[in-house]
Amino acid sequence: MNKKAHNKIVSYIWGIADDVLRDVFVRGKYRDVILPFTVLRRLDVLLEESKEQVLKAHQFLNDQQIDDHSTLTNITKYPFYNTSPFTMGQNGPAEAEFKYVSLKSDPDHIDSNLAKYLDGFSPNVQEIISKFKIRNQLETMQEAGITWMLIEKLTSNEINLSPHEVTNTKGEIMPALTNLGMGYVFEELIRKFNEENNEEAGEHFTPREIIRLMTHLLFEPLKGKLKEYGTYSIYDPACGSGGMLTEAEHFALHLTENKSKFYLYGQEVNPETYAICTSDMLIKDKDPKNIAYGSTLGNDGFSGQTFDFMLSNPPYGKSWKIDYDYIVGEKKRIIDRRFYQGVPRSSDGQLLFLMNMVSKMKTTTPLGSRIASVHNGSALFTGDAGGGESNMRKYIIEHDLLDCIIGLPKNMFYNTGINTYIFVLTNKKEAHRQGKVQLIDATEIYQKMRKSLGAKSHEMTARHIEQLTQIYLDFETSEISKIFKNEDFGYQKITVERPLRLSAQFTDETIEKLRFHKSLFDEMQWVYGRFGEQVYEGLNQKREIIVKHFEAEEIKLKPADIKKLLDSSFWQSQRQLMEVALGLKENIGDQVFDDFNVFKKAVDKAFKKMDYKLGASDKKAILDSVSWKNEAAERVIKKKEKDGTVLYEPDSDLRDTENVPLEENMDTYFTREVLPHVPDAWIDYDKTLIGYEISFTKYFYRYEPLRNLEEITADLLTIEQKSDGLLKEILA
Repeated sequence: MNKKAHNKIVSYIWGIADDVLRDVFVRGKYRDVILPFTVLRRLDVLLEESKEQVLKAHQFLNDQQIDDHSTLTNITKYPFYNTSPFTMGQNGPAEAEFKYVSLKSDPDHIDSNLAKYLDGFSPNVQEIISKFKIRNQLETMQEAGITWMLIEKLTSNEINLSPHEVTNTKGEIMPALTNLGMGYVFEELIRKFNEENNEEAGEHFTPREIIRLMTHLLFEPLKGKLKEYGTYSIYDPACGSGGMLTEAEHFALHLTENKSKFYLYGQEVNPETYAICTSDMLIKDKDPKNIAYGSTLGNDGFSGQTFDFMLSNPPYGKSWKIDYDYIVGEKKRIIDRRFYQGVPRSSDGQLLFLMNMVSKMKTTTPLGSRIASVHNGSALFTGDAGGGESNMRKYIIEHDLLDCIIGLPKNMFYNTGINTYIFVLTNKKEAHRQGKVQLIDATEIYQKMRKSLGAKSHEMTARHIEQLTQIYLDFETSEISKIFKNEDFGYQKITVERPLRLSAQFTDETIEKLRFHKSLFDEMQWVYGRFGEQVYEGLNQKREIIVKHFEAEEIKLKPADIKKLLDSSFWQSQRQLMEVALGLKENIGDQVFDDFNVFKKAVDKAFKKMDYKLGASDKKAILDSVSWKNEAAERVIKKKEKDGTVLYEPDSDLRDTENVPLEENMDTYFTREVLPHVPDAWIDYDKTLIGYEISFTKYFYRYEPLRNLEEITADLLTIEQKSDGLLKEILA
């Protein structure tokens, strides 16, 4: 590629924004005009040679009342066409049977003719025009009178956007612009606009050196293994403007010496960046149909397809609630088979993109699939055992898909300075890497930029990329490279229970609490205090007073709760419990029981004697009302097994959990770490869960010794001397 010529074109087009759009559009909107019109101009010059034949064929199709005009691509030799009698730059021959003229030839009607010109494009270009929202800009351009000047600048012979050599006004030959060269020009324009609008850049623009590192990690291990003249697929589920796809293809072609062919696939939800990406594909003579529009999570554009190589920088920390109903059905049942392992919190969908790629891995080819994906720290450790995030990590690690994670330096991205990580996955690990994961700490491998771009103040050089790629390929332990077994990241989350210990006593105070149902205790207490014994006759006439009171107190009550408060039978049932409890008190007495098991037997005996028949919930309500937790009381027995084993009721307030390394026996751990402190505890094995998390901080912790007292004292004295001198200067 002729980089010098390409950069000249980029600079020229970049200058059009200031020359033509200044004071008409705000600076952040320049891209909305420059990018689509640059695309249109490139398409225009590609269609110039076949323009007359297309118009002739178009007339024939209309005469034959044939609506399908797709055959026109056979004439253009490109997957697009334009049937309007206009071009942007070139007038047709005067003697032509089917005449066409430049938009510039009629300045007075250029705006209406431009609209007709846009309408003449093929459906695939129409979609790009629609997603770019070009027509939304036309009225502003017309009002400002800049349409002719914009077209004039883009069609000037000072730049050459055609695939043929041309001569400029100075007689200089301007080199032809290949599809690859035009792709470079377009990518550079995208990059410049993204960097200028850096507050939004991170949504769809990954720094070039990060993409290059990812492509090296994807393809370098397969050097010499990719078939000559073989075909391979590259996929990005959050492709943005397509930078990752094109960079991956460039490197793959270089690695295979252009002997293999790579097909690009992607999906993008943002209409403008989708338009940019499909434009880029058209410009490079790629199939724009391979770029799907819409949400990858909620509407998979490549359902059932698999790919050889996948890379992505999905949005992290971004809600996926809009896609929730397409993934999770009734009763929280997962209905999308890509995510049957689990789903994360609705506030962060980054791991869903990773699992989407995992679901598209090839399993029947010798090389399988390779994935490189950028994530923040949340993907490493967020989510408890049994939760969606942990289960996703569990699936990836237990299926031996996770090959390597590289911790990147801070401040590498345009819209965030947080820690980020590249996940490398493959389902065809080399023998010496099987069952293992490599972690690489690259947080200190960078150089500072001379000028920050948004949050991006650090960058990686080609040397850094080569260094990290080699560390990955070497697969050796060092200060910044650690090798772990898959199991090292797993843990058993055990639930530690302790027995419930209760004391009990029938007193007038504890029995009085039964007047009010525990679910509406405070509300019933107020109502009874306000209306007294009237509650047992019904309070429908007091409804307005009661409702207004709770509204004033900002207490939200459900309609069913209000109905209970007004219902005399609800109050009477609570009073009946009080009466039963009073009868039990007369029978048992008011002594304190520090053994709830003995107390309960006494209550059961009294029930039989008094011939009371209460439901289990009412009986429990009475027992709960007259009992309280007491560490000095006896343990409450749940049941006794036939073999004599006694099971105790657990105290939910004392319940705790411990994370036990996956390869350690949980009973051994429990005996060593828990029982010495709480000898009455036990493990509830039925609640044990397996979780996975990866702590970079723990694995790459570097101890920094504290400064000694002498150094600190010397610094303080120096500061004191300096400040004293400054104070004297101020006072003088």
